[in-house]
Amino acid sequence: MAKKVGIPQGLLFYDYYPLWKEFLNELGAEIVLSNKTNKSILDQGVSNCVDEACLPVKVFHGHVNELKDKVDYLFIPKFVSVYKKEFVCPKFLGLPEMVKNTIKDLPPIIDIEIDLRKSKYNVIKAVIKAGKYFNPNLFKISSAYKKALRYYEEYLKLLNQGIIPIEAIKMYNSTLKKNSSKQEKSLNIMVLGHSYNIYDEYTSMNLIKKLEQRKINVITPEMIDSNKARYYSSKLPKRMFWSFGRKIIGSAFTIIEEQKIDGIIFVSSFGCGIDSILIDIVQRKAKEKSIPFTLLTIDEHTGEAGVNTRIEAFTDMIKWREKNEDNIPTLG
Repeated sequence: MAKKVGIPQGLLFYDYYPLWKEFLNELGAEIVLSNKTNKSILDQGVSNCVDEACLPVKVFHGHVNELKDKVDYLFIPKFVSVYKKEFVCPKFLGLPEMVKNTIKDLPPIIDIEIDLRKSKYNVIKAVIKAGKYFNPNLFKISSAYKKALRYYEEYLKLLNQGIIPIEAIKMYNSTLKKNSSKQEKSLNIMVLGHSYNIYDEYTSMNLIKKLEQRKINVITPEMIDSNKARYYSSKLPKRMFWSFGRKIIGSAFTIIEEQKIDGIIFVSSFGCGIDSILIDIVQRKAKEKSIPFTLLTIDEHTGEAGVNTRIEAFTDMIKWREKNEDNIPTLG
């Protein structure tokens, strides 16, 4: 009987789920996903997590709590670094331990360590460790990982075509293309932020869908070529050693310098230390190019009515400016 592995739909789920899913499935595991974030999951996360944690971490705890009695294992990797000489946020480094010490009666956790800061070969050790939970054969583990990588590359291609991760995850045919209707849409708006903030439909109050309903073409960091993003982020006076920070800065700079963009909406969770720096850098660049910029800060108390008002006011202001007063900057 196949072992059930629970994967919470939080944090880096939108970045790596297709890779994890294909790898584990190839080794005979049955994947069980938590439900999409809802009020119950958020409430469970808040009650099972320390108060000082940011909203995405609280939400992740809620997903774990929702899964724990349904699976044989929980898959919660310990992320240290995903690029050489770079790091991810400390919350990913301590995530497995945080979960173990705050939620009771958990099944075994597959907490492999992903650390590429010195060598990419460390990931091979992590792959073997994870694979041995389901199959001792190193050849089969290697084969499963190679197939998962090919599958993951197709997923990334879908993102580059302009398909958001929520939709791309549902797609298995790499030849599928997004029906481009940019000509019919009035504005190009970049929704900027960490993937777990902008793609979680509950915590982001369905921001992307609401913009699309207003006939707005939405661009996100995952749609920007990673090489271009790293090129533009390298132009900063000092090296950005936070990997996801480089991605956000680089994608924003790329879209500002190379493409027509009518505005930027930055979605940030309250209390995020990294975002406090990123927001300032992006806002300065937007101001330099006279591009409208607004910040949406979310936490467990954020109300949807307030978000709706901010979106409507921001987009209506841009449309009015372009039609009537395009010589008046919206910043400064």
